[in-house]
Amino acid sequence: MYPLKFRPILKSMVWGGEKIAPFKSISTDQHNIGESWELSGVKGNESVVANGEYAGKTISEMIREFKGSLIGKSNWEKTGEEFPLLIKFIDAKQDLSIQVHPDDELAARRHNGSKGKTEMWYVVDTDPGAHLMAGLKKAITPDEYVERVNNNTITDVLEDFSLQPGDVFFLPAGRIHSIGSGSFIAEIQQTSDITYRIYDFGRLGLDGKPRELHTELAKDAIDYKVYPDYKTHYTKSKDKENVLVDCKYFTTSLYELDKEYTLDLKALDSFLIMICIGGEGTVTDSEGNTETLRKGETILIPASTESVKVVPEGNIQFLTSYVK
Repeated sequence: MYPLKFRPILKSMVWGGEKIAPFKSISTDQHNIGESWELSGVKGNESVVANGEYAGKTISEMIREFKGSLIGKSNWEKTGEEFPLLIKFIDAKQDLSIQVHPDDELAARRHNGSKGKTEMWYVVDTDPGAHLMAGLKKAITPDEYVERVNNNTITDVLEDFSLQPGDVFFLPAGRIHSIGSGSFIAEIQQTSDITYRIYDFGRLGLDGKPRELHTELAKDAIDYKVYPDYKTHYTKSKDKENVLVDCKYFTTSLYELDKEYTLDLKALDSFLIMICIGGEGTVTDSEGNTETLRKGETILIPASTESVKVVPEGNIQFLTSYVK
């Protein structure tokens, strides 16, 4: 099997901007594109292979055919035909709603066995004034949370961060958050589309009606603990792996290369996702299969691959993610 590319699934959102199409070098007549789902196993939104002999097959069909050799033996045993991660680019022209996601236990109980949603954000680009909110800066009770939603003061108790490219935020299930205007973000998350919308700034949806809020559902999902810091800090080094997040759901790293680099995957019982956030180069697997990797593209490296050689054309920046 060879490195796989997929057709992006574009989502129009009331808060969406105009950056995704030029960033990914694609043409589209859609407006307000807020999200590009790069690799998805979400039912009804399953990614379709775009290259090679398997073009036209969904990710679920590929997993059904290749099982552990595509996603890793342990992943196949745990998640079956459902690909375990969802990869997105998000372009926020306006603030997204304030929201929270349930953990695995709550999601399974409420949503017919569904997974929860732990995620992370890597800030790819920003406009002046770009910001986001993540976590509580003041302890509140569940009842105070409801009161603040109703009297429009919920933002007063959330940490608000000014953004720069390269900023990273890890968001375990239960953490209140909102991507702010001017943010262009790569998101890596569990395969789940369960979102509890807490507050939407009084805005109307694309249909001209207020969007549904899930105030009561969110009440039991929120982690009300105040943490000392919600931003992920890391030291960036060129031409080597920079681990950003290492949790039970995914391990994500950043690479910034201006010379040839080989990723040794022999000990990894997992697929490897490569998300290009800048520059371009070629990716050659241990079988000699070569694919280009350009800014805005995502490639899935099968678990059977023993190594990947990346040759930058000038320079290349990409994220990798896998599931242990």
